[in-house]
Order: sequence, then C-alpha cells, then structure tokens
Amino acid sequence: MDRFKSRRTLGWGVVVSTIALTIAGAPLATGGGGEAKSAAVAAETQSGTGAASGLGQLSGLLPRRKLTLGSTIQVDLSANTARLPLYEGRANGQTVWFVLLDASDEGLANNHGVNFAPKLANMGIGCPACVQTVTIASPSPEQNRFGQAVVRFRGAPDFSPTRKAVPGPDGFPLASFRPGAVGGPGYSPFIRIAGSPVVYSAPIVATGDGPFDVVHHSNTADRVLGVHIARKSPPGQFRESWVDMLLIKGFDAGQPIVYLSTDAGQPLTAVLERATYVPALNRAAYNGGDDFLGSARERLFGFVNGQTGAGNPQAQGFVHLVRDGHASQDASAGNRALINALRKGGDLLNVFGDFPTLRDPRHSNAYSPLWDAQLGLWTDKAVRLGVNRRQIDEVQVFNLAARRPDLLTGVDPVTGKPTPYGASGVNINCVVIGFTAKAPTANLATPARNSQFPPR
Repeated sequence: MDRFKSRRTLGWGVVVSTIALTIAGAPLATGGGGEAKSAAVAAETQSGTGAASGLGQLSGLLPRRKLTLGSTIQVDLSANTARLPLYEGRANGQTVWFVLLDASDEGLANNHGVNFAPKLANMGIGCPACVQTVTIASPSPEQNRFGQAVVRFRGAPDFSPTRKAVPGPDGFPLASFRPGAVGGPGYSPFIRIAGSPVVYSAPIVATGDGPFDVVHHSNTADRVLGVHIARKSPPGQFRESWVDMLLIKGFDAGQPIVYLSTDAGQPLTAVLERATYVPALNRAAYNGGDDFLGSARERLFGFVNGQTGAGNPQAQGFVHLVRDGHASQDASAGNRALINALRKGGDLLNVFGDFPTLRDPRHSNAYSPLWDAQLGLWTDKAVRLGVNRRQIDEVQVFNLAARRPDLLTGVDPVTGKPTPYGASGVNINCVVIGFTAKAPTANLATPARNSQFPPR
C-alpha cells in the first residue's frame, strides 16, 4: 500500500494539510467568535438553513413512500442502515457479492426498483475502463428455477487493506490515511452486460463464501454492517440474500436525504467516504461537466471548514466529520457511538444537486450517482463572522459563491489554496436512497444572474 504515500496519489491528502496555514490565514476554525456578526451577511448565508430544517426522522423504519430506491428492503434509521438485495457473481475465480443501484434505461430501472440515471449512458466516454463489460451465466431450469443468474465480472475490489484515517491537529486535514478497499485490474462499479447498451451501477460489496468480516472489513466494503446469504429456496418460494450498509445523511433542495457511498476516484475521498478506491473513475466524463453535453456526472457540494460540534445545528463538512463523526474508527453495528453520532448529524452533510423527486424533469432526469464535488472553503472573514453555517440547497450555494467570493471560495486540491468556485477533481459514486422529511421538489432560491446554475 506504499503507493498511496506518493505526492501524486495522495494529492490533497499531503498538500491540503497546509490549508489552515496557507489560505490567507484562514484557520480551520469552527465557531462564530471574533468581530460582531454582520446581520446582512448572516442572513445571506443562513437563509433556509440550519436547525429549522433539521435532519428529519432519526429513528425507526423509514416509510417506503419516502424511498427513491424502490428495491430497498428497509431503511433502519435507528441502526443508520439500508438493507439491500445482494446478488452473486464471480470474478478472478472467487465468489463476489454485489448490489444493484442505478440504471441508464428508465424501463429497466423501474423493473429492477433502482434509480433512473440517464447520464450513466455517458460513463464510457473518453474512459473505456470506467465501464466493465460483464457476462451472465445461462442456467438450466434445474440450476435456476427463479432468481438472478450469476454475473461474471472482469475485476473485483480488494477489501483486505486496513483503512487508516489518522486525524491531524485540527481533525482535518488527516495526518495520514489509506483506503480500506481498492479496485483491482478491470474493476469498475459501473457495468454493461455484453450485448446490451444499458449501464448499471452494481458495486461489489463483499468477496468470498463467508464468514464475512463486518467489523474490520477484511472481505467486505467499509460500509457493510451485516450480510445474509439465503439458503436454497424451496419449490415455489424465493429466499433473498441481503446486505446492511451504513447510510450517509445530506441535503437536497432544502430537504434532508439519505444515501450510500460505494466508490471514489481518489484515495483520500475513498477514506473519508468509507468507499472503494477505483482509480479509473478519476477519468470519468468529466470534471465540471454536470448538465453539459457528454457528462456522466452531477454536482455535489462539500465544505472544508464549516462549523463543528455534536448537536450543533450549523455543523457541516470535513473538519466536522473527522472531529464529530468518528472518521478514524471502523464502522460496525456494535460501534454504537459511531452509529449514533452519524445518525444525529456527524456526517459531511453534503448538498446534492439534481434528485429523482424534483418537479422539473430536466433536473429529476439529470440525477447521476457519480457526483462531481465542488468543494467550498469558507474564508477567514466568514469564519470570523461565524457565517460558515450549514448549507442545504444547491441554488443558495451557487448564489453565495457567485455573489460573495469574500465569504466562500473553491479550494485547489493540489496546493490547498483558494481557487474560483467550481469542480475540484473529486468524484464519488453515491446512490440516493430516500428522504427523511419531505420530498425535495424545488430549490429554495432563484438562481442569481451569471451564477453556475445550469444555463438555459
């Protein structure tokens, strides 16, 4: 795993450690002290955000009417998990287990109970390795009366590395890190069945025939908290295998949502997201593409130095995750401190762009599970004024970046210095599962003139 220690692969894992020192003196501070707050600035950054919107339902089972991923067996908000159907495959001579999350064809997405993501059709543009072609066995009736045929993958993740996330002096940047899972040769979570043009998101989340390590994840993805492999089904019945995966909380159009992160194109991103590092995804079409021609990506908004503090309704971002979300620990069902911290808001709390429930078809159909992160850095001024507050709406973030670069800038992943707001070179495969309050239907604000909101 020494290859992750090079400057090239660490990228902003090495150099972003200078953020607190190099960005115009802007500390990775968390509070709202310093000079008196400006009422106008506070209103501009706070409109529609924070405690009033909250995180929605925090315990019990999420009602099925609030799911976007219809095949989900259940969402247990007390355990902070989504239970998904688990399917068998083969790769490199071993058994692998995968989940089915999104499809580029609407009819097949509806048939499988997964999210419709038309942009997945663009996944292979300029990056053939971003989509792996798989084959499906052709079983006899005796071999398979009813059920998924075995899928043959070209590659699979290696789950054996030990995930490492050592906090730095301020929490984030991390002092050192290492992904806990790495995609092997030929592996991508995005697949195309030989003979079909449809692209699916089908990440492998476990390997082998068991027992499955759901504590330290030596043969499972870092978000896998439980695996059940069904016994052979009796005649006329169907027994389903399933996996419990650790949820993530975020926001879209002012509403709290839940989702899963399974893969990332950069090592540090994979560590923070508890995802599989898949190098090919770093080249997926394309940085900054969003709703432009040929893009497979949709925008996501993260914040480096938002406020922190367990129970703080304004907490959000990278420092918050490391300090308050137990980012250095392995995730397991028995680690209740970690589970409770995350379900009560200890996550990154990213803001998503387009979402399947938005009223405008242009934006509901622009959903993609491959998110192009636009990372925001609150300036020294914003931190001093205490206006580095929780954001919950895409358009409000765009407007803030367009109108107030004195408060919010982008960050260069290589140098750790402020840059114009926009794509950061970070991408993550995240499937949306559902919403915990009201369905996101429309943004909270009107786009500012010449902001980065998709042009007409």
